[in-house]
Amino acid sequence: MNRLEKGIFSRLTPSQVLVIGFALTILTGAILLSLPISTESGKPLPFIDALFTSTSAVCVTGLVVVDTATTYSTFGEVVIMFLIQTGGLGFMTYATFFALLVGKKIGMRERLILREAFNQVDMSGVVRLVLMVLIITLVIEGLGFILLSIRFVPEWGWGKGLYYALFHSVSAFNNAGFDLFGDYQKFSNLIRYVGDPMVNLTISGLIILGGIGFIVILELVQFRKTKRLSLHTKLVLTMTSILIVAGMILILATEWTNPATLGKLSFGDRLLASYFQSVSPRTAGFNTLNLAEMYPATLFFIILLMFVGASPSSTGGGIKTTTLATILLAVWGMIRGRDNVVAYRRRIPYNQVYKALTITVAALTLVIMVTMFLTITERADILTAMFETVSAFGTVGLSIGLTPELSVAGKILIILTMFAGRLGPLTIAVALARRLQEPDPPIRFPEERPLIG
Repeated sequence: MNRLEKGIFSRLTPSQVLVIGFALTILTGAILLSLPISTESGKPLPFIDALFTSTSAVCVTGLVVVDTATTYSTFGEVVIMFLIQTGGLGFMTYATFFALLVGKKIGMRERLILREAFNQVDMSGVVRLVLMVLIITLVIEGLGFILLSIRFVPEWGWGKGLYYALFHSVSAFNNAGFDLFGDYQKFSNLIRYVGDPMVNLTISGLIILGGIGFIVILELVQFRKTKRLSLHTKLVLTMTSILIVAGMILILATEWTNPATLGKLSFGDRLLASYFQSVSPRTAGFNTLNLAEMYPATLFFIILLMFVGASPSSTGGGIKTTTLATILLAVWGMIRGRDNVVAYRRRIPYNQVYKALTITVAALTLVIMVTMFLTITERADILTAMFETVSAFGTVGLSIGLTPELSVAGKILIILTMFAGRLGPLTIAVALARRLQEPDPPIRFPEERPLIG
């Protein structure tokens, strides 16, 4: 790195470095995917389609405008898998790992960027956290690879079976939702495995582990030694369990008699499909049911699940489970007439409540604006437009058929929405701001209460 590059780098805030880094990774992936070697036909893919796929992979979304299996060659699929892994863990994770391999010291600025990338409060232990993240990823994806191999090798043979197991293990743990089953039926995803316990439980397990976040996984691994769980971990586990169970019950209830989804399945398969479809909207993007055939009530509930998404420091998107938990706790405290927001005998600071509200309002604003534009550019109904928008923002990847038919304007809108959803609207807003924080004015203004509600 020359002196000029160091000077430019030093003037960027951590948020700006993350935004630029993700953008450059996406651009690199788009260039590779637009090459003739990346397609089955040997013809260059339109750059807008390559850019869309690259953005979807790096932002671990899974929305596609072309079928992955039938459009991309093995080289293109490997590029997509690498982009998924890079996007899920973050480019700074790999940069730090390679820097440690060559013996380079991780400086203060790099630690600040890592703190921002992993949403940490302080910088202590961030380098160790990076190494633990890599180890956790290797172990969990390796286990998923073994379990899926047991199912895929007998069906597809050794070469294809092992390759499919690796690709889908990486895609599931990183909550990406990309699949290679288009040879069976374009955009079919995991519909052929709707009643397969091995595939459903393995994929959903990878999704959950990738979605709860590395901090939570580390605390659970160390629990036998520490005998303690942080408030963050307790909130993540509580909200994740509630959302999965509530989602399963509601999908089961609303789709029970739908002949196009659950109605044609046995009792056991209905339970399995409802469970899987409750887990998947938590930013994963896999589906074992035909979403386009679901009732509007079910689709709207899935939109809500997608909007919440996964948890902080995870491979998923959305406003995050702890954000929802903080807002609900604040509302409950207000209803009970309490000034403090309390959970598990711990008080949540007001600035965390403000941050949760800011993230939620910013996300709602983005979703509403993009939904409105899609109804104009694609002439789509409001439910369809909102479903695709929230799927992009939550980096989920579920679709009810609009994304493959998007116009160029629609593709650009979804690309920007996926990018904002992966990094977070607050991170992007901070990156665009001149200063990271604006201090309070030196004077204290008199208090006056407006009428609320």
